[in-house]
Amino acid sequence: MPHTFIQPEGWVPPRGYSNGVVASGKTLFTGGVVGWDPTKAVATFPETFEAQFAQALSNVMEIVKTAGGQADDIVRMTVYVTDKREYLASLKGIGAAWKQHLGRHFPAMALVQVVALVEDAAKVEIEATAVLQER
Repeated sequence: MPHTFIQPEGWVPPRGYSNGVVASGKTLFTGGVVGWDPTKAVATFPETFEAQFAQALSNVMEIVKTAGGQADDIVRMTVYVTDKREYLASLKGIGAAWKQHLGRHFPAMALVQVVALVEDAAKVEIEATAVLQER
């Protein structure tokens, strides 16, 4: 059964996310995923927010694919950032990374600014929930 995206009548359509998603199937929950390379070498964090976001999103997708899923199986995502202004200034690069990894798929989402992340060099951390569809 494909996911159903929820848009309450009369609400302004969201841009870049969905208000709600109804899904059924095998559920995958990722941990907080940062933008380091797969070897987890802290020294290899990209310097820019855009590059860290792109790598973190790529890392999330690798987990989803390893579980047998694909981008449109992601139903919820929480993005933690250390600087909301840096996030907003990076929207063009974030959009390019999003398009590369998720295309035009927009799950239910939240963005939260935090004081710091466990990895000092990290600027962004992403958690995702996917409901894997039988294909």
